[in-house]
Amino acid sequence: MNLPNKLTVSRFVLTVAFLVVMFSRMPFHETIALALFIAGGISDFLDGYLARRHKLITNFGILMDPLADKIMVCSAFIAFVGLKWISAWMVVIIVARELAITGLRLLAVSKNVVLAAEGYGKHKTISQIVAIISILVLASYEQWGPLGRVVFGAQVFGTTWVRWFTSLSVWVAVALTFVSGWLYLWRNRALYLDDM
Repeated sequence: MNLPNKLTVSRFVLTVAFLVVMFSRMPFHETIALALFIAGGISDFLDGYLARRHKLITNFGILMDPLADKIMVCSAFIAFVGLKWISAWMVVIIVARELAITGLRLLAVSKNVVLAAEGYGKHKTISQIVAIISILVLASYEQWGPLGRVVFGAQVFGTTWVRWFTSLSVWVAVALTFVSGWLYLWRNRALYLDDM
């Protein structure tokens, strides 16, 4: 197994560790969960970068890398619903989009069609990661002592700036998720309309 594929597999392990820590009662569990999620995000960047740079692209990586990303992101959002940190309807949009696009790609494969990733999809992924990190920072920054409170607790418009930034980032992530999914399904509608 090459290094990019090992990094992909590590993301599954990091996701399990993230979920265990999120629902544990250990001290600083929100901060530890934040560190685990950031490590997962870094591994996502590195595996793609290394695979392209060193020509280590494999069928395993093509299939498992996006799957690992979706599981990591969806697991985080679902955990946040369980903790009442985000509205369930927002997460339904995010998870439904990922399932719909995965289903469309499977349909395309069955017809020997390769569906490339689109720019909106990449922006959607970045916005989701930013939203998740923002939510975790909001939940944990007070654990970081005076420095955390000074950096993230500064008041803007009557509340901490990290609170309104988190709200904004979540709304942007949900909007981009919906729009990117709708555009992807619309542009590739011939694939599923033929079978209806």
